[in-house]
Amino acid sequence: MTLSHQSHRFWLAGRVMATTLTVITSCCATFIALTFMAMVQGASAQDAAPAARQPRRAAPPEPFPKTDPARAFAEMKIYTKDGSPLRPAVEDWNGARQRVGNDATWRKWLVTQRTDMDDWMAKRRDHIEWICGWYHDFVSPVDGSHLIWTPDEPGEFTLHSASDPRVPLTPKLRAAWVYNFRTTHATKMLNAAMLYRLTGERKYADWAAGQLDFYADNYAQWPKQSNQAGVHFMWQSLDEAVDLTKYANVARILGDAVTPERKQHWFTALFQPECVLLNATLHSIHNIACWHRSAVGCVALVYDDSALWKDAVEGPFGIRSQLAQGVTSDYLWREQSLGYNSYVVRALAPFFEMASMPGVGPHLAGDVAKLAREMEIAENLMLSPLLLRFTTGQLPSPADGARQGKAPDTPLLSDMARIFPTTLGIAASQTRQDWNTLLDPIPPVAIAATLPPIESRNLESSRMAVLKQGAWQIYFHFGQLTRSHAQAEALNYEAFYNQTDVTHDPGTVGYGSPLHRDFYTTGLAHNVPLIDGVGEDGWHPGKLLSFAAGAPAHVAASQPDYRKNAGAERELTINGNQLLDTVKVTTTDGQPHELGLLLQLQGKAKLPATFQPDNTMQAAPHPAGFSYWKEVSSATFIDRAAFTVIYPDGQNLQVEFTVPGSFIVTHANAPDAPPQRREVFFVHLKATNAVFKTALGPG
Repeated sequence: MTLSHQSHRFWLAGRVMATTLTVITSCCATFIALTFMAMVQGASAQDAAPAARQPRRAAPPEPFPKTDPARAFAEMKIYTKDGSPLRPAVEDWNGARQRVGNDATWRKWLVTQRTDMDDWMAKRRDHIEWICGWYHDFVSPVDGSHLIWTPDEPGEFTLHSASDPRVPLTPKLRAAWVYNFRTTHATKMLNAAMLYRLTGERKYADWAAGQLDFYADNYAQWPKQSNQAGVHFMWQSLDEAVDLTKYANVARILGDAVTPERKQHWFTALFQPECVLLNATLHSIHNIACWHRSAVGCVALVYDDSALWKDAVEGPFGIRSQLAQGVTSDYLWREQSLGYNSYVVRALAPFFEMASMPGVGPHLAGDVAKLAREMEIAENLMLSPLLLRFTTGQLPSPADGARQGKAPDTPLLSDMARIFPTTLGIAASQTRQDWNTLLDPIPPVAIAATLPPIESRNLESSRMAVLKQGAWQIYFHFGQLTRSHAQAEALNYEAFYNQTDVTHDPGTVGYGSPLHRDFYTTGLAHNVPLIDGVGEDGWHPGKLLSFAAGAPAHVAASQPDYRKNAGAERELTINGNQLLDTVKVTTTDGQPHELGLLLQLQGKAKLPATFQPDNTMQAAPHPAGFSYWKEVSSATFIDRAAFTVIYPDGQNLQVEFTVPGSFIVTHANAPDAPPQRREVFFVHLKATNAVFKTALGPG
């Protein structure tokens, strides 16, 4: 596909060749890289920030070599005649007016946009006295499922989720409702500005500008959050950054509909203090920092401000450093939750889109021309989860992200097609009606979509591996790169047998739910060894011991510091139609402990009559997470225990545990991604060391 836009030729003309990266090949260099990643720990979602800007430090070297990112995932990308996988975003307002005038479906779409906007403008307004809460608190107290938001102020029992029909209103839930309102309000401001540019109706410009006036006029008086230094409108600086990208676009799109003096007032009273706040926080490699820097970068482009540009892009934790140090050689985000791949892409997209448009930030054009490598890395970040997909398209769920995602993520690919054109993204955009496809319709391409093959992969820089042989496919998560968003899940695996979901990681629920802290982030939600009922302590990169892609496909890894008093290692092998799993647990204090192994199952196990009700799991000294188990029963076995597990699709698998001597098998009904539940086996014994062998196979 050849892109003939004059702006794109200019944009590409300024590209500079990427600096040759040093390839880290030795074990020593790998250790240095991992040690560096351990030192640069990400902040939590509750990012307490200093009030003043910290001194700048020199950017450390890139720990993850990324050679020629433009050619990665080439089978999915659309290249220009110059060999670039990128395109500039376009805002074709004249063409948009013609499309609305000539096409009945677009006219109908515009009527819907006007009706929605008119209703919001007439009925809704923000209030300075509304104190904002946390998105993750907007969850059911019963099962942690997210509540369904509506723009009407909630009453005593009007909140509900898909599985919890009647949720009592609390101050925390009301504050979380305000979060949703204020975020939606920012989107409505952006929609109003675009409606003005499209239709010329002054009421939309006046309303959007009036909202910026409201926030600018009241910024200094707005009640500050007690938990976060300097945060005004939202609960945390992340959310202020997300909305700031929209506010900046409102100011840009309104253009000459407002006077230069009014626009300067917005900068002085709103945008500049927000940028000071965001630049003073998240001095780390972190998904939230990407939103911070993107928001500041958008303001820099709108106001053509070189100082803000340097803060956003060139600083030690600016956009360049975020993508160099936060994206592994496999193009996976270092916090490991696959949802953060798309989240970081969406964070940077407003900045990249604005930067690629002609005429925005004219004095920054030379700097904009140097963003090609960063954009190429971000595009690969969008595509890399495809390497981990199971045959059904379901993704594994490492770290504390939401429940299992799907790949390819066609909504994301479609949204990003303006700057990251891919075969699937362009194809998906053809059937969508939104502002992107109205202003920037991309012609279809006659290239068939091709996905990366599902095959065994050693993703050592991401502390992961995939095994694919015959009917089996295994995702193995053997270590972490940072504490941020890590769960106690090192050495966890997920497995499919053909199309059957044998065992998966359920992700987590809203962070405000006790289930998140007491269950989903603990070893209890994963296929991992437990020492005295507890899984991994903290986070650790682990050590890859061996990997083989051929038959038999094989991977082994260790966690020498699994807990302060124990190490663990796991070996997974696909041998014909059998999945063989060996887990070794070794304690170091010379004392006997309850050593165990969990196996979560998406099927129903047939239990012999020897299983009897067991209430010891929910009692001390076991952790609180065991209280979420139901229908708990146990039986004692010698050397071997075997069970048949029947899956919903009719597939039967035989599960065989082998442990020398006497051991206990406990079976329970456990939480899955809410509101679903599933079954779990807990194989355990009292010892100083243990070897657990598990075999899974058909019949």
